[in-house]
Amino acid sequence: DVQLVESGGGSVQAGGSLRLSCAASGYPYSSACMTWFRQAPGKEREGVAGVFTGDGTTYYADSVKDRFTIGQDSVKSVYLQMNNLLPEDTAIYYCAADRRACGVTWNIVRAYWYWGQGTQVTVS
Repeated sequence: DVQLVESGGGSVQAGGSLRLSCAASGYPYSSACMTWFRQAPGKEREGVAGVFTGDGTTYYADSVKDRFTIGQDSVKSVYLQMNNLLPEDTAIYYCAADRRACGVTWNIVRAYWYWGQGTQVTVS
């Protein structure tokens, strides 16, 4: 079975930083579109940042550009470095993976087959 395990969430004051990690196990392909989504209370899940592990192409939501950086620790492990956090960044952050989601569908929830359980990020 494929498992995505997130870590690194927590509470931080506005202007602070957090680093989230997502490790994939059991994934059957050599590359994947791995993306961080987030969902705040009462809001839809939205794509934050994604990376295609095959060539390193990255994708960002406008709201996090210049503050968040997505990268790869290994072929099947990605991180999200979040700097200058704002209260509106408060949400549950989910890691998602799929073989074909990158490109124009990188931030579309239903484009992803595999999901982690989520990690809470709270900015006050």
